[in-house]
Amino acid sequence: METREDVKGIAARAAIWSARHRVLAILGWIAFVAATVVLSGMIGTKQADEGTAGHGDSGDADRIVAAAGFPEQPAGEMVLIQNRAESNRTAATAEITEVLSATAGVTGVQEPIQSADGRSTLISFSITGDPETAAERVGPALDAVARVQSAHPGLLIAEAGSASADRLVDEELTGGLNRLGMLSIPVTLGILLVAFGAVVASFLPVLLAIMSVVAAIGLMAAASRYAPAVDETTHVMLLIGLAVGVDYCLFYIRRERDERRRGADPHRALMIAAQTSGRSIWVSGLTVMIAMAGMFFTQDVVFVSFATGTILVVATAVLGSLTVLPALLSLLGDRVDALKIPGLYRRNSDGRVWNALLDVVLAKPLISAVVAVAALGALAYPALDLKTRGQAIQDVSPDAPVVQTFLAIGESFPSKTTPAQIVVKDDSVETAEFEKALAALEAAVRDSGGKLAEPVGVEVNPAGNVAVVSVGLAGKESDSVAVDALNLLRDQVVPDTFGRIDGATALVTGSTAGGVDYNEQLDKTLPLVFAFVLGLAFLLLLVSFRSVVVAVTGLLLNLLSVAACYGMLVYVFQYGHFEERLGFVSGGGITNWIPMFLFVILFGLSMDYHVFVVSRIREGHDRGLSTRDAVREGIGRTAGVITSAAVVMVAVFALFATLPLTATKELGIGLAASVLLDATIIRAVLLPSVMALLGRANWWLPKWLGWLPEVAHEPPAQPDEPRIERELTPVS
Repeated sequence: METREDVKGIAARAAIWSARHRVLAILGWIAFVAATVVLSGMIGTKQADEGTAGHGDSGDADRIVAAAGFPEQPAGEMVLIQNRAESNRTAATAEITEVLSATAGVTGVQEPIQSADGRSTLISFSITGDPETAAERVGPALDAVARVQSAHPGLLIAEAGSASADRLVDEELTGGLNRLGMLSIPVTLGILLVAFGAVVASFLPVLLAIMSVVAAIGLMAAASRYAPAVDETTHVMLLIGLAVGVDYCLFYIRRERDERRRGADPHRALMIAAQTSGRSIWVSGLTVMIAMAGMFFTQDVVFVSFATGTILVVATAVLGSLTVLPALLSLLGDRVDALKIPGLYRRNSDGRVWNALLDVVLAKPLISAVVAVAALGALAYPALDLKTRGQAIQDVSPDAPVVQTFLAIGESFPSKTTPAQIVVKDDSVETAEFEKALAALEAAVRDSGGKLAEPVGVEVNPAGNVAVVSVGLAGKESDSVAVDALNLLRDQVVPDTFGRIDGATALVTGSTAGGVDYNEQLDKTLPLVFAFVLGLAFLLLLVSFRSVVVAVTGLLLNLLSVAACYGMLVYVFQYGHFEERLGFVSGGGITNWIPMFLFVILFGLSMDYHVFVVSRIREGHDRGLSTRDAVREGIGRTAGVITSAAVVMVAVFALFATLPLTATKELGIGLAASVLLDATIIRAVLLPSVMALLGRANWWLPKWLGWLPEVAHEPPAQPDEPRIERELTPVS
């Protein structure tokens, strides 16, 4: 292929080069993906650990413990024996102790302890071997406890602990995530088969998206040296990679096919697709990556891992869409429509329903805008009452026996499930001064009015310079009662006891303390994240469209979409609607990391549609159309592809709601609902009505910003070029 005219822009230049050197482009892409897989296999992915996680005092305490050289503890388990129809627990207690002592893989069976109310007995023990793999060996203990329960139906006899909890997570959450990853691919392919009506055109986006994800996961191995990865990152990368990768290919292929159907020769069609859809992909990808980069400001290991992974997968998706995709389209030609599916293949996919709605919106833009804003405002209203909370054990399969047992143990033995841990570091903690402070702590626990609970446990590292003192907290993990007890411990008890030891460091950690410190870190960094994402997105839109109004309206529409998403989450998960149908138990708030994560993800993904649609509108404006005509043409011609792209995203994200963890349900429903709103009310009603009302003001740019670069949205028209609608016919 020879270039017959000037080509402007990175996307167009990349497309023309790839089309002229298509074999090199295709083989180069395959080599790149293969190289990342080899790299990942050679160096491995560095996982986040206790030394890289945590915030505030609890994070510092966890790092002290991690570096103190404590011997590795086996996975701990507990058996609860509790009154139900009968109250004599003596025989069952003796039987459990005897059975566990004879069970393979069980060690360290402890003496039974009684609850303060006298209704419960607790027996602690451990699972032999590596605690990381104890879930694989806890089965015999669970079976033994179940047999004793069958023999004593009048009592509750149940087991819970770290190994049984890990087993539950492996069976429910990890298994669900793996099924989700595998299911998302055929679901996406099925939607594309309906959208394109041709097998080749449908497989192409899925294939490139999967290759982009594989390459990004390989690159993550190298990036993890600087940003250690968490386990969930791979799953997030798969779903985000599928969503954006398929969307980008969908935009590109649909535009190239449409131009060829309208009579453009292969070179011209590819160049138009590159300089329009390709440019939109480039701008959209940058915006998505900017949004994801906002998570770096949290300085949280999970968010940093998510940011790194999603940036890599979006970058590889953009790279593939701008390089190997044009080469493949040039190679395939009309064969991109090969293997048509009867009844699904359509020449014209502009979308009659959306065009009919667009006629109504443009006829009454003010009324349409008011109705759309009112609808979104109603959805967003509950967000004014948004509350956050830490994750709790009941968020994982609330009806699971292990979860129910954990909750029952927490009620009767608060110091055994989520104790606070006072980490004391000194030259030596084996001194009379430490013992005196420990005695003072025990006295303070007894005088706390029930806020702190005995027994008080002490563990000292081999070097004798770090002690971990455990004490129970009233309440349930992250509720107000537990937080009040934590504040008493941190603000009064610890300073009055271990704080009086000269030169010693005394910090409080544990699940409650970690949740409080985590929330404080998010509250501190949230304004930075918002400012970074909104500020850079505004600048990018300003440069791309040379319009202050387009940049401002883009931000406002996306913020309105996010607010509506927050409102729906509050209505469903905080207020507890649809609990039975969705399989969760409301904790009276939204999981603390969800709002910010949704903001950056949704803001980035919403820009996909916004940049794509506004770019098409700007094309019409640059050709001399009035704003209303440009809006009609731009939105009308993108309606079909936007619908297809939105259906892919909604379907993929909705799969999250099938997972047992409440946070993943919040994530899935929030993402799916927001994308659906964005592709319908925002892009089909509010955007065209607002742009129609603003008219020429849409393209306002102050004179002092005239130095901004001119960005071409479409190659110069060729008047002599035939524009006859034709059907693409695969050729051999």
